[in-house]
Amino acid sequence: MSMYRQLWLAIITSMLLALAGSMLASLLSARGYLESQLSIKNTDNAAALALSLSQGNPDPVMVELAVSSLFDQGHYELIRVADPSGRMMVERVSTVSEWDAPAWFAHALPIKAEPGVAQITSGWKQFGTVTLVSHSRFAYGALWKSAYEMVLALTVAGLVGGYLGSLVLRRLKVPLNAVIEQARAITLRRFVTIEEPTVPELRQLAVAMNTTVGRLKSMFDEEADRLERVRQQANCDTLTGLANRSYFMARLREMVTADDSTGGTVMIARLANLATVNQVLGRNATDDLLRAYGNEMAKAARVHPEALAARLNGADFALLIPSLGNPEGQATALLDALSRTASAFLPDQANTWLGCGYFPRGVEVENILSQVDAALASAEADGHNGLRMVELHQGEDSPRSTEEWSTLIRRALAQGWVRLVSFPVVTLGGVLMHGECPLRLMFDEHGEWLPAGRFLPVAERLRLTPQLDLAAVRLGLDELEGSPGLAGLAINLSASSLELPEFRSELTQLLTRRAGTKRLWLEVSESGALAHFAAFRALCAEIRDVGCQIGLEHFGRQFSEIGRLHDLGLDYIKVDASFIRGLDGNDGNQAFLKGLSTIAHGIGLKVIAEGVATDAELKVLGAVGFDGATGPAIKAPI
Repeated sequence: MSMYRQLWLAIITSMLLALAGSMLASLLSARGYLESQLSIKNTDNAAALALSLSQGNPDPVMVELAVSSLFDQGHYELIRVADPSGRMMVERVSTVSEWDAPAWFAHALPIKAEPGVAQITSGWKQFGTVTLVSHSRFAYGALWKSAYEMVLALTVAGLVGGYLGSLVLRRLKVPLNAVIEQARAITLRRFVTIEEPTVPELRQLAVAMNTTVGRLKSMFDEEADRLERVRQQANCDTLTGLANRSYFMARLREMVTADDSTGGTVMIARLANLATVNQVLGRNATDDLLRAYGNEMAKAARVHPEALAARLNGADFALLIPSLGNPEGQATALLDALSRTASAFLPDQANTWLGCGYFPRGVEVENILSQVDAALASAEADGHNGLRMVELHQGEDSPRSTEEWSTLIRRALAQGWVRLVSFPVVTLGGVLMHGECPLRLMFDEHGEWLPAGRFLPVAERLRLTPQLDLAAVRLGLDELEGSPGLAGLAINLSASSLELPEFRSELTQLLTRRAGTKRLWLEVSESGALAHFAAFRALCAEIRDVGCQIGLEHFGRQFSEIGRLHDLGLDYIKVDASFIRGLDGNDGNQAFLKGLSTIAHGIGLKVIAEGVATDAELKVLGAVGFDGATGPAIKAPI
């Protein structure tokens, strides 16, 4: 039984007991008063009758006439006159058995009054004894009326008391529910604080809970700050703060191999004659030049979501931008910014050369770098600030117009030319956790199935991602319902879809109506979730009770923002492949990921590695505390 029901039961019981006790005490008091009054009345009436008979030289006939006259008024149950020897002279007894109250009430509260007794005299001689008992039905009527009015009054008082009690309970219920929800949120890996209630006991509880949450947040933030420093030491250049070469290469490899990759642009900038500059300006001035150069690269990266600026070696800097629409224009602007920055240290001489190339998904990393390096060498050979572009292999679908893409995507959805492919995500013990299921699309009945990276960028611009996401979720639920033994399926949602309330509403309704949701894993990219944070928070709240799991993929690129995730109630994170590549030989990333696993497990999150390419990487994951893995080296268990 809930506490509120117990409180209500206690209030009702105590109120009923109080009302019953008050009523019983009042009725007994009233009955005693009526009995006393009846006894007095009996005595007075008997004395009055005896006195009236004594004054008239009584004889048996006169006594009988007087008694009959008095009895016929209907106010008496008994009038008896006996002579001095006890022989009955006159007796009148009422045969009326009715009371001015219900019979059960009269039997429950009988009124017993003392009879009135008086002596009749004739001169100096005793003539007889009068015994008189007044009728009690009038007393029962008065007592019944008193009880009736008392019940009404106590009922009204009880209702008023109950209403006041409900107000008190309601006043207590709001802050108590807030504390309960706060405790429940902690169990769901959400750390929230509440306003302190005015009730002293609940305020003490709320203060204790808020203090606990504050300490958890503080510990979480402190550990996150420490891990961010470890991440930067392992993956960033100490002088400029940009990514180092190993992390840049890992991100580049991930971009060309990931299923959802859309290709990108690589720009490599070289600061001219760095050794000579160092001799002329000195080490401190050279470091200032390199920092300023790096700042310009970082500014260019911040303009584009998920772009990465890096320092490859002493004089070479790189910029990696996913799916850039106008690489030559962006490269020209970057060259101008870098040239102006370097001119402040190296006036009147060449200071910057830039090579730039766009690549689609699937091109070899070595091919990309060799061609961009050749373009950079060509710019350097000219002897002045310059830019060289290189054209890498382009996808055959690139020339299609936006209208044509829109028609093809809409037709594919209408015809059902969509499907999911599955890549295994397993525990480190080899047990299947779920299948990671990106969407595939084809544009005609006998065409090829295109990966998400080929059509998602256009779908984003055309605002077609909500339809694609809902189609993917339906396909996933169909497969889960058709395969009860399947461990689970993970569906990726586009962050831009989350901005639409109607999409979240339709998704919630879909998940509520369908079976298999407890084996469904929904995930959003880290960058997308942070870019659309309010919408992602709303999604987490709306599907919290549905039963599916929700998490982030490509996690770690913006690790410094982890403090924003503490109250979302996530179930898992998938760590970006750029931290996993070459993990067996990277002690810095091992330390970072070990700390990440500890802090994630502390708030109940599963930690899964993306892009595991070798058995050596997989082996290290167990040592750093990961729960699962996916990637080229992961095979589905038989």
